[in-house]
Amino acid sequence: MRTVVERELELQLVLSPERRIPVPARLGYLTDDPYAVHVTFHTDAEHPVYWTFARELMVEGVFRPCGQGDVRVWPTKAEGRSVVLMALSSPDGDALLEAPAAAVSAWLERTLRVVPPGTEGERLGLDDELAQLLAQ
Repeated sequence: MRTVVERELELQLVLSPERRIPVPARLGYLTDDPYAVHVTFHTDAEHPVYWTFARELMVEGVFRPCGQGDVRVWPTKAEGRSVVLMALSSPDGDALLEAPAAAVSAWLERTLRVVPPGTEGERLGLDDELAQLLAQ
């Protein structure tokens, strides 16, 4: 059975230390893609912007800096609030996004209840498919 865990929230696109632009976003987790999280950014562009990266990266990034290359995540404080920063890099450009830590943590906890860490492989059904293939 497929389960979807979603959370709509407003992120802040950090343009400079003094300037931020609100960006509506949706965090998504699908049990049939158990290792990944999906972030949809609703920008002023014609189509939303989609990013997919490891759930483990987001979980770790709530507590300590992690990631390298295209996606980096780390916790910090902004104006006295706990936030999670996501630095995203692509051929189209770079973005630094700020998310409320409590909202991200609550959503991640829901994903971890649905598919506990270490059980992701069971969701893929690879063992069943492999057994079926070998039985032929």
